[in-house]
Amino acid sequence: MHGEYKVPGGKLVVVDLDTRDGVIVDVRVAGDFFLEPDDALADINAAVEGLPATADAATIAAAVRAGLRPEATLLGFSPEAVATAVRRAVTDAADWRDFDWEIIHEPSVEPRLHLALDEVLTESVGAGRRGPTLRIWEWDESAVVIGSFQSVRNEVDLEQARAHGFDVVRRISGGGAMLMERGSVITYSLYVPAELVQGMTFADSYAYLDDWVLQALTSLGIAAEYKPLNDITSPGGKIGGAAQKRLGNGGVLHHVTMSYDMDGELMASVLRIGREKLSDKGTTSAAKRVDPLRKQTGLSRAEIIERMLDTFRGLTGAREGAVTAEERAAAEGLVDSKFSTEAWLNRVP
Repeated sequence: MHGEYKVPGGKLVVVDLDTRDGVIVDVRVAGDFFLEPDDALADINAAVEGLPATADAATIAAAVRAGLRPEATLLGFSPEAVATAVRRAVTDAADWRDFDWEIIHEPSVEPRLHLALDEVLTESVGAGRRGPTLRIWEWDESAVVIGSFQSVRNEVDLEQARAHGFDVVRRISGGGAMLMERGSVITYSLYVPAELVQGMTFADSYAYLDDWVLQALTSLGIAAEYKPLNDITSPGGKIGGAAQKRLGNGGVLHHVTMSYDMDGELMASVLRIGREKLSDKGTTSAAKRVDPLRKQTGLSRAEIIERMLDTFRGLTGAREGAVTAEERAAAEGLVDSKFSTEAWLNRVP
């Protein structure tokens, strides 16, 4: 059995192993990481050897940590990274290149249709009707997109939202409200089968699915990194945030909104940012937490997106695709039956 895990911002960990009578045997850990002393690699192999094949990632990581000699130094990886690679080997998890990827980058549609497309395309991937897909959002309207479990009245000043031309909509994933001013954000969605993140914790899957965009941003000179649970950050502050939704049929939605440009006063006017949330981030202003891509690169939004797509194509071999007529019709139906309804928007009082 073979498993690989690329540490976001770090190194590749590769594990080859077998299972016999319900336990892990013949463990061979490798990778492009740094480890001192050399003999510590044998300690890692020995720590995993003999563990139950059903051991979860936390158990495996604890065993590796306990098995390392005190003077061991791990650079570019961690016991948790080894554990993830082991779980991916045992569960026969897939890798990015194991699939035929599509990229969808189509003209603008209204916010509710974007949200409906997320649900339809995730369901379609889970059902096997389409392969894994990256979709870039384009829209010419402004909206506040709240998380599945948020209360509209707690998160949005509706009077200010209307005054500034913002529609208010609810997505199917959790997480916080996003102020999405037209032309000022970069949003993408990944629709993937559960096999791609098999063996990972939810937190690890966020980092794994965002690693490609960190590579793209780094190539533009941005010191981007992943910050648990769901942030993409730089030394100057937050760049964007991710959210996920996993469907019962095995489809996984992972979508991210990054700030290309921002109006701090507008953000503070429209969104109700709680004091506890701000204090948790160590700042008194939500605007000060954000480090927009335009300021960091000087590039146009289109140029940044093209670099992202070039990076993704290089890593996955993705080809250009499109939303099918059937998928579009299903999404339009969901707009009418779900995403445009007061029952959905106000489902959390």
